[in-house]
Amino acid sequence: MSTTTLQTPPPADQASVHEEAPRPARRRGRRGLAGRLVSHGILIVASLAALFPIAWLVFLSLGPDKDDYLHPGRIWNTMTFSNYSFVLQHTSFFEWMKSSLIVSLGTTVIGVMIAATTGYAVSRMRFPGYKKFMWVLLVTQMFPIAVLIVPMYQILSDLQLIDSYLGLIIVYCSTAVPYSAWLLKGYFDTIPFEIDEAGRVDGLSPFGTFFRLILPLAKPGLAVAAFYNFITAFGEVAFASTFMLDDSKYTFAVGLQTFVSEHDAQRNLAAATAVLVAIPVSLFFYLVQKNLVTGLTAGGTKG
Repeated sequence: MSTTTLQTPPPADQASVHEEAPRPARRRGRRGLAGRLVSHGILIVASLAALFPIAWLVFLSLGPDKDDYLHPGRIWNTMTFSNYSFVLQHTSFFEWMKSSLIVSLGTTVIGVMIAATTGYAVSRMRFPGYKKFMWVLLVTQMFPIAVLIVPMYQILSDLQLIDSYLGLIIVYCSTAVPYSAWLLKGYFDTIPFEIDEAGRVDGLSPFGTFFRLILPLAKPGLAVAAFYNFITAFGEVAFASTFMLDDSKYTFAVGLQTFVSEHDAQRNLAAATAVLVAIPVSLFFYLVQKNLVTGLTAGGTKG
């Protein structure tokens, strides 16, 4: 009679005593400590490089003397807000602001509407020469301002638009619309064509489809185009100083030049004015920044 012995396996805890626990695998996309330190260091340096000019401008605006920029160490003990009060009370600051806002907002509204309709037409319609038309818009960006000033001045003079807000708005639109049209055309291409077809099925005209369906979905692209048009008109100097002859119609960019002459340069007042000028631009950016995102067309089509 034979007997068999059953061998019981050792407990799990004893069997794994000498086994090394597996190391957790690093997830894809996760960086090591050295990589994170390098990336954060680069971001900190880039942020400081971007913020330093602004901080330096604000610092110089607090100096009471026009030559403090030559000896910035003196400003620490003599900081004052007198430059700001002088600019607001004894210069044409508010007239410059009015002119800048009229021209900038006018360029933004008119320019974005023209660019939006142009970009939508080229994106959706296949009329003869639509590709060449977009290339012609691109070619117009190749000419420098010095070449365009003389013919534009002659045209505005014939139309009696010299020294008028409308004339300057038209000039700025001629330079901002081509780029904005290219920008919006590319954005309209990302909006599904099924949305246009759904609008036609519901009985909307092409204009109704554009204004009621496409434009709400194109808010991010419109916000970028609006910001570009606003900045182009707000900070331009050459056209504004040439086509605006009345001192009361100077924009901010032209008004800043009044602080610098051949024999004198009031850099402290110019710095204070530049800081005040940045406020409307920052406010406009704050109003449009919530739309500077993408992906609003996700799920826009009917499944």
